[in-house]
Amino acid sequence: MSDVDSFIDEVTEEVRRDRMYLLLRRWGWVGVVAVVAIVGGAAFNEYRKARDTNQAEALGDAILSALSQNASDERAASLRAVDASSAGGDAVLNMLLAASQADAGSHQDAVNSLNAIATQGDLPEIYRAIASFKALLLQADTMPVADRRQQFEALAIPGAPLRLLAEEQLALIDVTEGSTQAALDRLQALRQDAEASADLQQRAAQLIIALGGVPEPVATQQG
Repeated sequence: MSDVDSFIDEVTEEVRRDRMYLLLRRWGWVGVVAVVAIVGGAAFNEYRKARDTNQAEALGDAILSALSQNASDERAASLRAVDASSAGGDAVLNMLLAASQADAGSHQDAVNSLNAIATQGDLPEIYRAIASFKALLLQADTMPVADRRQQFEALAIPGAPLRLLAEEQLALIDVTEGSTQAALDRLQALRQDAEASADLQQRAAQLIIALGGVPEPVATQQG
């Protein structure tokens, strides 16, 4: 019986081996394709990382070269000539361009550069909010008060990244409109906000005092 069992085992092993070879001949190309795909994907990822790094370095060098210009109008002209290859790079470039344009006295050009960022839907909200905020500050003397109030209120909605800074600007608008009590109420609430920084609380207190009010003690935050 042992010889018979050995013979059966050998035959069974041969059958298994034949089946394995058959499967390899039929489906072996799948494994080859999988290996090629894995290796090719890894190589492409490395290429993409290197390309992105080179593009970022080139953009940084071009921006630094543009910012080295002494005159504001020359810096603005140099920055306009820089070609950003990504949405984030374009946003940073336009921020710097707007600053140079404002320094050169071209406030409307600066506003246009900032609004280009604010309306770029593929950017993170913080970029768009900062651009909108800066554009509104530049238009303090040219935009109707009602329009500025409406836009700052949009930036002051709960959860917005610049909510507290927008609230501060709304308080200043209250002051310009003669709504002293409304400004005081807004500033007092601003000082009590858990997200308000020490600098913002101090500025609010100074304005409250300037308006004839008394800053309420800041409530201790329970951690």
